[in-house]
Amino acid sequence: MINGVINVYKEKDYTSFDVVAKLRGILKQKKIGHTGTLDPNAEGVLLVCLGKATKLCDLLTDRDKTYMATLLLGVETDTEDTTGQVLKESPVEVDEEQVIQVINSFVGDYMQTPPMYSAIKKDGVKLYELARQGIVIEREKRPVTIYNIKILSVDLPRVTMEISCGKGTYIRSLCRDIGDKLGTGGCMEKLVRSRACGFDVQDSLTLDKIDELNQKGEIDNYIISIDALYPEYTKVYVKPDCDRFLNNGNRLDMEDFSHIEENEEKEYCLVYNSKREFCSIYRYLEDEGYYKAYKMFI
Repeated sequence: MINGVINVYKEKDYTSFDVVAKLRGILKQKKIGHTGTLDPNAEGVLLVCLGKATKLCDLLTDRDKTYMATLLLGVETDTEDTTGQVLKESPVEVDEEQVIQVINSFVGDYMQTPPMYSAIKKDGVKLYELARQGIVIEREKRPVTIYNIKILSVDLPRVTMEISCGKGTYIRSLCRDIGDKLGTGGCMEKLVRSRACGFDVQDSLTLDKIDELNQKGEIDNYIISIDALYPEYTKVYVKPDCDRFLNNGNRLDMEDFSHIEENEEKEYCLVYNSKREFCSIYRYLEDEGYYKAYKMFI
């Protein structure tokens, strides 16, 4: 069984679940999960966890991401992108300077209403399931963070942007909100996730390429080890007589370590056994003065 993460290029018209299903067939293993859903119409980086690394899916989903998006002004749809039903068309009577000013006003924290066509659940039912029945309900606004927007081109009614954002941000809804603020309406025409969790789109592999590499026996060269995902974490190595504590996920104290390589992140650490094999992620509880198991990979 392969344990680690692979940087997949999700192609257009595939769902994130489709990617996982196809990888199960290619790699002949069931334990596979993705990190952060991409819409079928979107392309780009989809990190996929294999084997023991599936325990990281929830952690990686929360990490920051960068997108290349094309905003189409003057068109509003029920899905907030061009795949949906057009609800309204309006003239785009704004100039480039106005567009740039409004787009830049979204940098920072803002409260965003998620789209109806999303996997968010209301009373146990996914919103998109309600939307497909023609049911539109009021959605609670959620705090999101836009770290940066770089405007790449303005060719009205289209604007191409590079957007760096925090977890839970819907780029479709950002496009909608920009259009609303401009008074023209707007929707997302194209989306490519160019970076996620520190991994770039130029290093991603299509499903066909993964299949080819796997048949050649070369796929292991493209698997990212679990500990390599957290270069900012402190690394600690336990003493030989403490390997059994680590294997059992017991608490660990400073005296249990033979060596510590401190890094910028000290609360969470990568824990290796005495043979320098990666085993788990521990969290340091400062008030208690010891390390507690957070994620075990043994």
